[in-house]
Amino acid sequence: MNSHRHIIFYEHYFMDFYLKQSDKVQEKIDYVFTIIRTVQNVPKKFLEHMTGTDGLYEIRIEQGSNIYRIFCCFDQGNLVILFNGFQKKSQKTPKQEIELALKLKQAHFAAKNKKS
Repeated sequence: MNSHRHIIFYEHYFMDFYLKQSDKVQEKIDYVFTIIRTVQNVPKKFLEHMTGTDGLYEIRIEQGSNIYRIFCCFDQGNLVILFNGFQKKSQKTPKQEIELALKLKQAHFAAKNKKS
């Protein structure tokens, strides 16, 4: 059984975030993506379902004392769609970041359903 997942970006949000990060942070993001692509049961340290959402997950990255989050969801089981990313500055995830991710997720599936 192929446990490899594919990661795709929805629109430009993730790349806008990624390109603003330092080389060290980009390396750490790439490392976590490798785990998500290849490890069957990804540890919660790197990927966790967002409580109270319908299938929204956050990819968790720590680099030094900084914490970063990238929202995503699964589509067709092994396809991971990335939405927005941000640097976390407090314990609580900013509500507007969650709302943006949910809006992007909805837009992704609406566009996909139109095609089929």
